[in-house]
Amino acid sequence: MSKVKVFITNNQTEVKIPVGIRMLVRRCCHAVGEYEKFTDDFEVSVSFVNDKQIHELNLQHRGIDRSTDVLSFPLGENGVYDINYETGAAVLGDIVISLETACRQAQIYGHSLEREVGFLTVHSMLHLFGYDHEESSLQERIMREKEEAILANLGISRDETFVEEHEHKD
Repeated sequence: MSKVKVFITNNQTEVKIPVGIRMLVRRCCHAVGEYEKFTDDFEVSVSFVNDKQIHELNLQHRGIDRSTDVLSFPLGENGVYDINYETGAAVLGDIVISLETACRQAQIYGHSLEREVGFLTVHSMLHLFGYDHEESSLQERIMREKEEAILANLGISRDETFVEEHEHKD
């Protein structure tokens, strides 16, 4: 079993990070590595930012002038990754998540913030492993199937994490 080091940084103040989110992110990163049968030790950096910060990164790195939910910055190509020579671990890359957007999307989709952050982490990790849903509809379907399978393995599948609205009677 590989060792997984996840460096998590909170660079925003708009959204209070719920208890357990950092552990969830670590679990998601580890689960994707296992699902992809990646046996080397690896490291990933995850940053929480606000909409303004992710907008700037999206414009700077992708030329897209709007905010987004998550960005992935892979440090490898075709299964070959940079190596941290102090630890020997493969350095997969960086994940940047807008917690403001994640909160909005959780409300829109009717599930918990934890499910949304879990989904965004798994989605980004698959990008770090070389998947690209913008390449083709087949790649998109493969990514979606992998995302849902990994989230189900973690107990945060779509069917299990919807927030139920309770009716109040006066």
